[in-house]
Amino acid sequence: MQNNVLILDFGSQYTQLIARRVRELNIYCEIHPYNKIPTTLVDFKAVILSGSPSSVRNEEAPIPDLSKIRGHKPLLAVCYGAQYLAHFSGGKVAPSATREYGRANLSYVAENTTFLEGVSVGSQVWMSHSDTIKSLPTGGKLLASTNDVENAAYEIEGEQTYAIQFHPEVYHSTDGKKILDNFLTKIAEITPDWTPDHFVDTTVAELKAKIGEEKVVLGLSGGVDSSVAAVLLHKAIGKNLHCIFVNNGLLRKDEFGKVLKQYEGMGLNVKGVDASARFLDALKGESDPEGKRKIIGRVFIEVFDDEANQITNAKWLAQGTIYPDVIESVSVNGGPSATIKSHHNVGGLPDFMKLQIVEPLRSLFKDEVRRVGASMGLDPELLGRHPFPGPGLGIRILGDITAEKVRILQEVDAIFIDGLKEAGLYDAVWQAGAMLLPVNSVGVMGDERTYEKCVALRAVESTDGMTADWVNLPYEFLQKTSNAIINRVKGVNRVVYDISSKPPATIEWE
Repeated sequence: MQNNVLILDFGSQYTQLIARRVRELNIYCEIHPYNKIPTTLVDFKAVILSGSPSSVRNEEAPIPDLSKIRGHKPLLAVCYGAQYLAHFSGGKVAPSATREYGRANLSYVAENTTFLEGVSVGSQVWMSHSDTIKSLPTGGKLLASTNDVENAAYEIEGEQTYAIQFHPEVYHSTDGKKILDNFLTKIAEITPDWTPDHFVDTTVAELKAKIGEEKVVLGLSGGVDSSVAAVLLHKAIGKNLHCIFVNNGLLRKDEFGKVLKQYEGMGLNVKGVDASARFLDALKGESDPEGKRKIIGRVFIEVFDDEANQITNAKWLAQGTIYPDVIESVSVNGGPSATIKSHHNVGGLPDFMKLQIVEPLRSLFKDEVRRVGASMGLDPELLGRHPFPGPGLGIRILGDITAEKVRILQEVDAIFIDGLKEAGLYDAVWQAGAMLLPVNSVGVMGDERTYEKCVALRAVESTDGMTADWVNLPYEFLQKTSNAIINRVKGVNRVVYDISSKPPATIEWE
């Protein structure tokens, strides 16, 4: 039996955070929609039910088939899951008199319970629900309360079934990770052995079995994800991996040459393809963000098809897709979570392209990718590079794209990024970049009136890209950077700094 955890997604905005917390305990987990439970559960040692924006009292409420889970596997029900068990098992769920959202503190914690071992009265938890559990289900035993929520946690006697009304996966629940650890390692008795080395060994073996002696074409970008994917594949199939780095005309300044040089000495078979004119021609006149993403994705596929046809018997297209890409592009595994935006490397290939997709990092978050890369000995400087969007500057130029706009933004971006490095701030930032806004503003230069572009600088701190907060860069640095941009980049006369967090904003502007 594998030490895996199954997370059933009911559409909660926090479902992915549950996965992150479980992974942080060195336990592998998978998210599946509540209505597409795997046909075989032999590989799963425990199950977690997520929260949901739905109410169990509504006719359209998500109703999972738990007949093969309850009483058979250790089960943890979170928020909606806790309400679901109560509502459909002899308890009562009703609308809250007041909406229960935000921080709360436990006012009662049952003694001698493994589930809440190490959790004490006063522990802060995070509530996010409009219904509340008025009475426990049949066999229910109260484990914890807050001043406003009597049935904050309970267990069902005779089963390894536990339920909590709060969200342990959110950092605001100070003992949330401890509760998850208690459930997974002490109750479900799962061994926390999912480490970067374990991932590498398992993934390389799976790639060997899946690909065999067939050839793989991989798109390198110079970033962390595609680089780690390349090294994993190289370990598995060696010379049968053919790497291609495409210049889509939307890269950072001088990026094409720098990236090709970066891969020298890594033992990878890399070919550079300058298709910048092809991308810019296809993007001409397109202003819609989704339209630009789709064009970039389509041309990317076309360029790869051209290159793949030059490689005899190429059967696979490898991509550095990671978990947040999948989550934000489509519902998780076809589940109920909402689409935020599409990603150019997610969603399959067109019929004319005869390659199959292989995505060795599809289940990993960004920080996990970095740890896997470090375990394989990749250059720390490469692993420390900020994330850069697949569509590149195409989604940092708001509105239509021209060669002149690309030039302007490349110059601005270079000043900003180089400045962060020179000031020793680069490693304190998770991602940084500049946005070219579709507005002109009045300025004065040398007693002359100007009417030129405005750029916005963006720097955020994050762990995995799912949430992010703006970085409080020193005023002196921002002042110096603004002066350098306005003085050195022709066409820009105003610089602003973005202080929006994700959510509600996204990291990129498009």
